[in-house]
Amino acid sequence: MDTSLESQKQADVAKPATVLCCGEVKHKRLRPAKNAFRYGVFFIRVPLHSLQDQTTGKGLRFFSLNRFNLLSFHERDHGDGQQPLKQWLDNLLHKENIHDADGEVWLQCFPRVLAYVFNPVAFWFCHRADGSLRAIVCEVRNTFGEKHLYLLENGDTLGFGTELHAKKIFHVSPFCNVEGGYRFRFMQARQEVGEQTKMKYLARIDYDDALGPLLLTSVCGTETEMSDSRILKVMLRYPFMTIGVMLRIHLQALRLWFKRVPFFSKPLPPSEELSR
Repeated sequence: MDTSLESQKQADVAKPATVLCCGEVKHKRLRPAKNAFRYGVFFIRVPLHSLQDQTTGKGLRFFSLNRFNLLSFHERDHGDGQQPLKQWLDNLLHKENIHDADGEVWLQCFPRVLAYVFNPVAFWFCHRADGSLRAIVCEVRNTFGEKHLYLLENGDTLGFGTELHAKKIFHVSPFCNVEGGYRFRFMQARQEVGEQTKMKYLARIDYDDALGPLLLTSVCGTETEMSDSRILKVMLRYPFMTIGVMLRIHLQALRLWFKRVPFFSKPLPPSEELSR
């Protein structure tokens, strides 16, 4: 047997691969008019450091890296849209004096569905070599084509379930002023599904203004097999999911307008793209 070929096969198996997760988004406004919704979604978790040397989508007909397909992940949809993602993130973290996030980075985001995607928020989970979570970068986008990065870190290990805080400085919704702050909680848990053990992921983002809690939001999902049959199932269930994300944003805005929720004009974007 060719031992070098066998070693390469074992190395390929050991490399983390892109994960497909199915779950739901929840959103609840507490005042001045109550408004709540929830809908099913799917998202992917992409291992950034092994993105190029793994064959993402190997053996899959309906998922591709950087090219058109039913589902696809395009590197230019994140970061600065120009540099390789690993290089861009390393430069960003080093500029913020974070030099020990030398392990895997998992990027959680919506994939392109038939070439279209809009990610209101994508999460970069940056780990140390020992697997501990060092920092989280929240990549937030609004419907005006603007982007802002919130860096969550405390100089030590971030524990899942710990509440993290960031001052709001970026305009997202015309029905929320740019004031107050966010409370983040990220959780992971192993879940028994039949005879299989799968990971379940939860990200909560609650927003408080000067009067207290205003918005309660979350996105959760359980990992499932990234296979052609599973991709077809989620496509049949949510055939226009990413377009639906944008449509639902405008639909909910219309509901708030009918409920006479105060409207705030869009301010200038922050001078710095990243805040801690």
